[in-house]
Amino acid sequence: MNTIVMPALAGSIVLDQVVPARAPWANILRRGQTLRIIDLEGNQAVDFLMYKLGDEAERYSAQDTIAAQGNIYLKAGAVLLSNEGNPMARILATAVARHDTIGGACSCESNTLRYGYHTKSQHACVENFIQAASRFGLGKRDLVSNINWFMNVPVEADGSLGIVDGISAPGLFVDLYAEMDLIAMVSNCPQINNPCNGFDPTPVRVVVAG
Repeated sequence: MNTIVMPALAGSIVLDQVVPARAPWANILRRGQTLRIIDLEGNQAVDFLMYKLGDEAERYSAQDTIAAQGNIYLKAGAVLLSNEGNPMARILATAVARHDTIGGACSCESNTLRYGYHTKSQHACVENFIQAASRFGLGKRDLVSNINWFMNVPVEADGSLGIVDGISAPGLFVDLYAEMDLIAMVSNCPQINNPCNGFDPTPVRVVVAG
């Protein structure tokens, strides 16, 4: 069995929490702090959004990030840009080959469209984000295209997007370094209708240091 070796985080640990399966999480990240997200049991997608603290109209932009790096996947060293073209954060290190930035967040509406009306009542990432955003005076209109840490969304030969088994495993991680003061939001994805969570959502761990 391969042993997962995580690099030491710089600075002191200021937060260390387990986010339950299907749950939201939100916290302020100060410039120079690092957020580590750990996939505790493997094959768990973690939806993620960022907003500039104090000027929440500036927020993560998937379009600007993809255009600047010339790649739809996020890998170690990737700089995550805002809708004003400013660096918000960068990926210091990750034990996963790539992360998704185009698959979006599941919602009650998309569940109904994709999987049938009987799924409409199932909890989804958009609802998690709304709950997390409300802590900071933000609402549904403030949600934008998100990052999906650990999620495997290949682009097929015909241009369509696949949602397949994740490429993560127990103990794999991603480290995100804040380039500005941020509001960071997580939806520990509750999806049970496709393989992004192995049909069994599980907890993840978040650590903030710096």
